[in-house]
Amino acid sequence: MKQIHLALALFALLAIPAVSKKKAPFEGRWDLTITTPQGTYPSWLEVKGGDVRLVGRVASVHDAKEVKLEGAHLSFSSSEWFGKPIPVTWEFQAANGKLTGTQKRDDGVEGKIAGVPAPLLHRKMPAKWKDPEPIFNGKDLTGWEPDDPAHNNWKAENNELVDGAAGANLRTTRKFQDFKLHIEYNCPDKGNSGVYLRGRYEVQVEYEPLGTDDKFHSMGAIYGFLAPSVDIPRRPGTWETYDVTLVGRTVSVTRNGIQTIENQEIPGITGGALDSHEGEPGVIYLQGDHTGNMRFRNITISVPAR
Repeated sequence: MKQIHLALALFALLAIPAVSKKKAPFEGRWDLTITTPQGTYPSWLEVKGGDVRLVGRVASVHDAKEVKLEGAHLSFSSSEWFGKPIPVTWEFQAANGKLTGTQKRDDGVEGKIAGVPAPLLHRKMPAKWKDPEPIFNGKDLTGWEPDDPAHNNWKAENNELVDGAAGANLRTTRKFQDFKLHIEYNCPDKGNSGVYLRGRYEVQVEYEPLGTDDKFHSMGAIYGFLAPSVDIPRRPGTWETYDVTLVGRTVSVTRNGIQTIENQEIPGITGGALDSHEGEPGVIYLQGDHTGNMRFRNITISVPAR
């Protein structure tokens, strides 16, 4: 009889459906697209428990304020840069694995938000790479285009890409997925620029006055997310090098022959990104809208050998 009772008890236990641990609807990272009457731009959101951080139109990653998270509804406030700091309120709803919502700015502009889960981009390091190929021919802007032709100050001279004054940004006409990038740059004192990987992740180039920026916004940082692990002396007005490997969202940066970031994950897009479509190939993009007087040369790229 005991054996029958034990068998019945075991059968009853097995018949109970397994309880799965359901993920909270907002938990994780999200790639956002915000559409306003003035245009469309990307943004990024990360939710961990009750903590929320975000990347706005141009700013570095920062914490949200006044966070309210109730089931499938999330709201918070922030201050975003649109020519000046402007308070912004955000409202989100989660349904079917996507986000929708509104962004209301104190200057009266309202945006519609669409969000999708950020891809993991877990990819193995390629076993072999193709030989490096130049993506700047040293003679003209073939293969490159300004984002604002009316305010373009980029030109080719003496085998260099020269940005004479603040104005347009410059991007490649080709798009790339995983790659090894070599680029040489000459940043003047008080200069500020950046090299965007896939048009989404900025490797900072800056010689702002000492004390202006912390390590997460200093030369060689992945803007706001990853700080260099090694301090390298400032060399404004001289030629320096970056060698950057990007596979998925894993990045390594070597500056002037010294590795400063090694196989670190980039959590999301940085301020000034062209879009938030992280799973897609993207351009190499040089920032020219800050201070100008930047120079770049010897730009080559290697892609995986298939």
